[in-house]
Amino acid sequence: MEGTAQHVSTAEALNEWREAERTAAVARRGRVAAEAAATAALAATEAAQATAAAASATARAAESALESARLAEASAAKTAAAAREVVQSTRVDQADAETDAAMSDVAEAEAHDRYRQAVDRAQQG
Repeated sequence: MEGTAQHVSTAEALNEWREAERTAAVARRGRVAAEAAATAALAATEAAQATAAAASATARAAESALESARLAEASAAKTAAAAREVVQSTRVDQADAETDAAMSDVAEAEAHDRYRQAVDRAQQG
């Protein structure tokens, strides 16, 4: 639509603005979901680290359960590593969602401006 913004009808500009508003709302919801996932992933990392610490303490306290504690510790370490990957991935998703929301907000503002210009033209002519 670049270069033709001045020739957009009021109805078309209003439709563009509404579409941009919907896109911005979807992007904002995506950002909120990404933030919630990042928080949950961080909590999972902390829980996994606590599990690894508990597994280590169990291994020291119970010689007869040493093998079981080693397996639990290895599992907790794998869980912690996976949780760290989830945190990293979620942070990337959050950054993408924030970028999408910002770009949608810009598009919405531009569409709203085109709508206002179309209304002004319609009122003048």
